Amino acid sequence: MMTSTSGLAERIAAVQAAVDRAIARAGRDPASVTLVAVSKTVDREAVDEAYALGLRHFGENRVQEATAKFASPLPADATLHLVGHLQTNKVRSAVALFDLVESVDRPSLVDALEKEAARAGRLVPVVLQVNVAREPQKAGCAPEDAAALLAQLRRCPHLSPRGLMTIAPLEADPERTRPVFRALRELRDALTRDLSEVDLGVLSMGMTNDYAIAIEEGATHVRIGRAVFAG
Repeated sequence: MMTSTSGLAERIAAVQAAVDRAIARAGRDPASVTLVAVSKTVDREAVDEAYALGLRHFGENRVQEATAKFASPLPADATLHLVGHLQTNKVRSAVALFDLVESVDRPSLVDALEKEAARAGRLVPVVLQVNVAREPQKAGCAPEDAAALLAQLRRCPHLSPRGLMTIAPLEADPERTRPVFRALRELRDALTRDLSEVDLGVLSMGMTNDYAIAIEEGATHVRIGRAVFAG
């Protein structure tokens, strides 16, 4: 796990400037995009420094590692996102730790989250992960299954669906990811039309290689790790 935080302020400033440029190209409100610093490769010292430099959203992939890293909780104004695959046997720990679970992708996980959220007396915000590109090695429900999964979530009094998430294929030319991000936005829009009373405002898409394209296609949350924390 990386421990050096040298140059962190400069990297955050560079990423934020690139985010701002993408927002301007798209003619969007600067407040409409949230930078989620994916801290899975760094220790708590780096997270605390990033917080001191102004970041408030952090993403982790593995529940067990995050539980150890955040044994001392983040300040109350910080938000911790689970952005990696969630096994059902880790649901209790995830509900106890994370402010937002972005990787909900199957009915059994919805059931497990609802049961644990009820036990904990929490309303847990969740995001549906959709495998838009249908890559077999990646998690996420198929696009055609998203409506049924959302309907299941709406029947869970302790879960609050907030939007959709996807991970695009890694491409040498980031422009090739544009159709994936556009498809997620269009899916969100279709689900919102069908269920007008549901607010699916979150579009979590875009990582270090492709976040600018994602922003141009409507991302509200970009999950950036390497560009922020890599030394």
